[in-house]
Amino acid sequence: MINRDILPYRPCVGICLFNAIGQVFVGERIDTPGAWQMPQGGIDENELIEDTALRELREEIGTDKAELLKIAAETICYDLPEHLVTSLWNGKYRGQEQHWVAMRFTGCSEDIDLNAHSPAEFSSWQWVELHKTLDLIVPFKRKVYEFVIDQFSDITD
Repeated sequence: MINRDILPYRPCVGICLFNAIGQVFVGERIDTPGAWQMPQGGIDENELIEDTALRELREEIGTDKAELLKIAAETICYDLPEHLVTSLWNGKYRGQEQHWVAMRFTGCSEDIDLNAHSPAEFSSWQWVELHKTLDLIVPFKRKVYEFVIDQFSDITD
């Protein structure tokens, strides 16, 4: 049994990708049907937040056609449920410390390719209203998505 309280958080970037009408991208996790989330991923050593965000978009949705709108002033951490601590990231992290960025999608639907990188993260995707993401995500990330809505709701106003 791993004592997760002594484990660090994994540095990560989350991307709130807005389309032209103010909706945000969410993908259904391929490993957890019914669980939707925005693109996110670990920050490599010495990598800038903006560079991580574009790399993660390429890896997870097959395109980096996006422009930076805003970086959240603060980070937010979340803990994994106990049963996931040992199975994710080789048991090295208790959860993630996320830097969230808002970006505007500058491409078209045909630019999105969930199979551009292997293994794929998402099985399907959709554009939704920012506040509706709370109804789609796994419960342990609810606080994170409330934070994202708070940070970026001015973009849709």
